[in-house]
Amino acid sequence: MSLELASFLSSSGITLSLFMGAVGLIVAIFLIRNVIKQPVGTELMKKVSGAIQDGAKAYLNRQVRTISIISIGLALVLYLMSLADKVHASMPIGFLIGAVCSLIAGYIGMKIAVLANVRTTQAAVESERKALNVAFNGGAVTGLLVVGLALLSVGLFYFVMEVIVPKGDPEQGKIVVDSLVGLALGASLISVFARLGGGIYTKAADVGADLVGKIEQGLDEDDPRNPATIADNVGDNVGDCAGMAADVFETYAVSLIGALLLGTLSTDTNDTMREVALALPFLLGGVAIIGSILGILWVNFRKGGASQLLMEGVLVASLFSAVVYWPLCQSIIPEGGLKMSSGTYSGTDLFWCSLVGIVMTFAIVLITNYYTATKYPPVNKIAKASQTGHATNIIAGLGVGNMATALPVALICAAIWISNSLAGLYGISIAVMAMLALAGIIVSLDAFGPITDNAGGIAVMADLPSLVRERTDALDAVGNTMKAVTKGYAIASAGVAALVLFGSYFLELQVHLGVDDVAFSLKDPRVIIGMFIGGMLPFIFTALSMDAVGRAAGAVVSEVRRQISERPGIMEGTDEPEYARCVDIVTKSALREMIIPAILPVITVVVVSAIPALGYTALGGVLVGTIVTGLFIGLSMTAAGGAWDNAKKMIEDGFYGGKGSEAHAASITGDTVGDPYKDTSGPAINPMIKVTNIVAILAIKVFF
Repeated sequence: MSLELASFLSSSGITLSLFMGAVGLIVAIFLIRNVIKQPVGTELMKKVSGAIQDGAKAYLNRQVRTISIISIGLALVLYLMSLADKVHASMPIGFLIGAVCSLIAGYIGMKIAVLANVRTTQAAVESERKALNVAFNGGAVTGLLVVGLALLSVGLFYFVMEVIVPKGDPEQGKIVVDSLVGLALGASLISVFARLGGGIYTKAADVGADLVGKIEQGLDEDDPRNPATIADNVGDNVGDCAGMAADVFETYAVSLIGALLLGTLSTDTNDTMREVALALPFLLGGVAIIGSILGILWVNFRKGGASQLLMEGVLVASLFSAVVYWPLCQSIIPEGGLKMSSGTYSGTDLFWCSLVGIVMTFAIVLITNYYTATKYPPVNKIAKASQTGHATNIIAGLGVGNMATALPVALICAAIWISNSLAGLYGISIAVMAMLALAGIIVSLDAFGPITDNAGGIAVMADLPSLVRERTDALDAVGNTMKAVTKGYAIASAGVAALVLFGSYFLELQVHLGVDDVAFSLKDPRVIIGMFIGGMLPFIFTALSMDAVGRAAGAVVSEVRRQISERPGIMEGTDEPEYARCVDIVTKSALREMIIPAILPVITVVVVSAIPALGYTALGGVLVGTIVTGLFIGLSMTAAGGAWDNAKKMIEDGFYGGKGSEAHAASITGDTVGDPYKDTSGPAINPMIKVTNIVAILAIKVFF
């Protein structure tokens, strides 16, 4: 491939990828119309669904107001920094764009989920297969929305900055980096708030509902006599849909930005090489959107069981992407290879890096599925241990969670080694981008879970035949596994993406200090101190978020007990609970409790940077420590939580004693402990890791 042709393909490649992003959004709109056209069922179903919608809307409206105030304050700080010539004036604009897009992704994801849940319930009246299609298409809207919005927001902002700052300007690279760092910071910080707020909400309501409803009163899941039932169903949407959408949006956007930063910082002043290095990540994302659409179509039209079809959808998207990446990499890389400061890389090298990312995605999905699905030994082990009591259930769950870290981490190590051997740090960024490019189909699986969970709740509260609940429960069990799978995928990708950001920190530091190399030696005590501080950060972060769930759940327990005690007609079925009271309690608690954990990584980076004796050397150690411990904690918590949940469902399906047995009571305890593990603390580690890295890149310009 000649240099001129490669330059033409790369310059038009970003435009082509943006077109593919727009196609993803158009397909999402088509799916929205398809979901909305489905029947909604009886008046009672509409009433229950309306209550869930109102609760979710009320929470997210308050959350948007709270986060908007914080975002505007931070944007003002960045603006003042730009006046002091610490950062370019584009950074606060990029920050606001990232924040707004992250909020939009979460809000629309929640909105579609609450429209799909009642329609899934009605579809389950007809057949399990029809319910699967409605729920999956509702989730697919969120998946395509996330990747399309991320690709378009980063690409369009990059284009605008390219127009504003001409190529001849010697400061162009620095200005583009500043603007992209701002966008990444906005997306990541808002994602932490969304993940934490939604996670605290959903698990406080869930734990409170289970402790009083199931354990004290012997009520079934989603019994309308439980005052916390509506809050619990609302939580599924604001946590698993809105929170996950914002989370994966920022992971995708930040991974793309990380690849762009490396491309900018590693190609010196060679415009053609820089164009190629910047275009390839965009094209990988664009191609995978088409692959995700094909995977979605496969699930809709192929016959088979829910779990089988969903996994096949991922396989179809992966195979399509892998096949197209080969000619793409060969055509865009010029003859003689892509010349970067770290070496020269061929199209074949970069194709293998992208293939590493695809294989890693599918392997993480399979590994997490093994540790959380009911048909495999780990979940069976927890269910069997429940026969001997609550303590043995907890012990078994913790063991499964810890063991579930081994294979993913070994896989991540292999992926890093292979990608780095092929194309250095840029090769790792390509592997990460190929991995995140499949987020369209992966997020579809995740959003499928809360939709089916809500559908089951509506079936019970609307007093539909037991067959309907059996169908939704079967889909919900698959959904639980899919939620665990996607959380494992998000955390694993965050770990590797954070390594790319650390590489960006390293390169940006070299440019800023005007040196050829910056050493982070383990002989330097500042590095060790930084690693200890960074390693501590995920533990403190998860402790604060777990405590937040405990306090909010305690308030829900007190309110549910009060209502049942003061109004005996609730348990007799002659009086309707005050659902809105529990919704209001968890809403206020979640918004109040999310703030301190969310700003903890920012404060940590600022404090370490501001201490002259520590400086950028210790800060590098902080980043490494946070990545390593955060990865292990996140993987362990999400796997354990998913396994505990499905162990309970396995017992409820008649295994190891069935409903009402001692084993069932023990499994409820395990599930209650696992709830904040898998839906609050574990998933929130993902954006927290990246916030730490992005703020560190920003700190270079401010403190060093």
